[in-house]
Amino acid sequence: MALDESDDELKTLTPEIRAMMGVFALYWKLDEGIESINVEPALADQECHMIIRLDEPRRMGVMARLMLTVPSAITAAADSLENLGYIERKRDPADRRAWLLQLTEAGWERRRQMEQTAGELFRATAGLSPEETRIFAELADKIHDNVMRNSFPEGLAKCE
Repeated sequence: MALDESDDELKTLTPEIRAMMGVFALYWKLDEGIESINVEPALADQECHMIIRLDEPRRMGVMARLMLTVPSAITAAADSLENLGYIERKRDPADRRAWLLQLTEAGWERRRQMEQTAGELFRATAGLSPEETRIFAELADKIHDNVMRNSFPEGLAKCE
């Protein structure tokens, strides 16, 4: 099959199989290009994930749940990002014993760069229109919520 041809035989498969094959192809291609998002200084996967999830100040325990990891991993990532000047810890005004993590101005800038580059990578890879991307995102949200609610993926540390 030439690079500019479509796989017509794929269309004879069930919608479920076609959807899975499309997701696998998208993941494979995005995974191949994901390093373009991670500009210098390069960050670990957990650090990138933390920057994206810190769209508002969050407690360390909340971050562990959102990132599907253990609190010690959050502490290590937070220490590294704090040393790089991307996040800061502040006391939670609602509970002075707890810490909130929040992005610094440098952290917000890094987050904006990551979002922009990720968006460009997704658009180039997926080949969807803006409306199709919106619909795909809504469907992906539904899939994500269903997987996390009903069949938590093995291998991910679920924090209680």
